[in-house]
Amino acid sequence: MTGAILSIQSHVAFGHVGNSAAAFTLQRMGFPVHAVHTVTLSSHKGYPGWRGVELKAADVAGIIDGIAELGVLGDTVALLSGYLGDPGMGRAVLHALDRLREARSDALFLCDPVMGDRDCGFFVDPAIPGFFRDEMIARADIITPNAFELGVLADRPATDLTSITAAAKVLLERGPKLVVVTSAEIDGSNDELATLAVSAKEAWLLRAPRLPVSLNGTGDTFAALFLGHFLRTDSVRTALEMAGSIMFELVERTMQAGSREPRLIEMQETLLAPSRRLVAEPLHTGG
Repeated sequence: MTGAILSIQSHVAFGHVGNSAAAFTLQRMGFPVHAVHTVTLSSHKGYPGWRGVELKAADVAGIIDGIAELGVLGDTVALLSGYLGDPGMGRAVLHALDRLREARSDALFLCDPVMGDRDCGFFVDPAIPGFFRDEMIARADIITPNAFELGVLADRPATDLTSITAAAKVLLERGPKLVVVTSAEIDGSNDELATLAVSAKEAWLLRAPRLPVSLNGTGDTFAALFLGHFLRTDSVRTALEMAGSIMFELVERTMQAGSREPRLIEMQETLLAPSRRLVAEPLHTGG
């Protein structure tokens, strides 16, 4: 499927998080991007002295309406959303989905339910987990939680292969067609991380060596890569292998360069074809 992608996320002047990661990634893959920013910051908040402004939900909804009135949403094949400041911004994203589906009923919605991680806990408004659980994920076609976020959304442990696939099945019953789980530890080992893609029809597991580095924006980049490669191939397995392989190479080379920011620009050719293709394993999840 080809066409434009509507991406509603944060924006930073320096670095690669939110739209500052996703928009370039998708554009390099050949997708025009309508990038709607929820905040504009000097950098992500992990840097000292950051500055910026946060848009109101009504402002974002108004920008969406302006895009719709241009008549371009009929050529827009997907909506991508990431970090939300509060449930009001989440409802602005759902307003965007409504406007998009009015123009194109087959458009996909990939929701990255950003809430936190196992090493830091929650870093969002306390109302956000309930909003994702009760309102957002039922409207999404694809969701890309990390293992911590999966457990929160499913309200059950998601700590090993069995419990992660069971939690993914719980979410499939609530509306999404595909659950892609990142940063999963499936065997109690610190040597590798896994990414799982689970739908009603198929399930795949992709293993990658764990690298001793933590970078901001990797989840935003992965979501964009998975969406782009899924739209290009209509294959869950191929999208998982491509996104996972590219992310491993991106993080590895960023670490080798001693950079705090993912080397997206320097590695843009890798966004299309990684030098090493990781191979996904089929999973038998009991139907």
